[in-house]
Amino acid sequence: MKIPLKAARHALFGSVSPSVKTKPTEKEHMQDLQNTHKDFLFDVNLVGVANVKRPVQIKSTSSPVNQTTVATFSIGAQLNRYAKGTNMSRFLTALEEFNGQNQTLSLASLKNLARSLADRLNQDMIHIHVAFPWFYSREAPTSLQSAHNHSEIEISLNYSKTLGFKTELTLACLVTTLCPCSKEISEYSAHNQRGEVKMSVELCEDFDEDKIDWKNELLVAAESNASARIHPILKRPDEKVVTEQAFENPRFVEDLVRLVAADLYEYDWVTAFKVTCQNQESIHLHDAVAKITYKK
Repeated sequence: MKIPLKAARHALFGSVSPSVKTKPTEKEHMQDLQNTHKDFLFDVNLVGVANVKRPVQIKSTSSPVNQTTVATFSIGAQLNRYAKGTNMSRFLTALEEFNGQNQTLSLASLKNLARSLADRLNQDMIHIHVAFPWFYSREAPTSLQSAHNHSEIEISLNYSKTLGFKTELTLACLVTTLCPCSKEISEYSAHNQRGEVKMSVELCEDFDEDKIDWKNELLVAAESNASARIHPILKRPDEKVVTEQAFENPRFVEDLVRLVAADLYEYDWVTAFKVTCQNQESIHLHDAVAKITYKK
């Protein structure tokens, strides 16, 4: 079989030659629809870009202390009813400049990004949401072999030129839970499973991220109240310790969500919190779930 040349193949499948262009190619001569000003009926609460992935550097008090991970950004602003559209490219331009500075992703650096965007867009309100996996070394209880676990982190930041910042931090991690009812009624053994603990906290005004590693603090609140922690590597002596620990610390989702809430209540840097515990039940097709929302 003789294959046509590439240009002929493209033509075969519908490609056509460029037509004569009549519209301007210089920016200053192009129509700027986004900057049209009329009464467009409604304010837009949030408009911007979502699902933007970028490599970022983060710090932790747990090993690895410095790490690179992949973060997913959503960035937006308000739009008043008299403006047709926002300048989408400015969100990406600001994010590229932020990313190109090789600075650590932190609350302080995100606040600087929010201020910069508010000035660029001439908007009063900016919203930034960023999500990424955070990795930390986990050591087995007996063999002391270590490997990496990870939890899912989210930072949600709202900035207003008049009201300042409102920040919500979220950590979701997996734990082991063992059913108290199963332990109570069975002659031996008890069903256990992985459960997810998700915590979202609001911060006090004088919160200092240089003094408090909030990622570790939230992880401790979840894992220290579970039946047992999740480990990437377990040898037989380790597995014995972990399974016996789970048997000694049975937890319903109701138990776990209350215990985690108690720890968050004791953190003086937390002003409000939401806790969700969801178990992937090993003997049911459904999940068990419990939630608490509390404002101090």
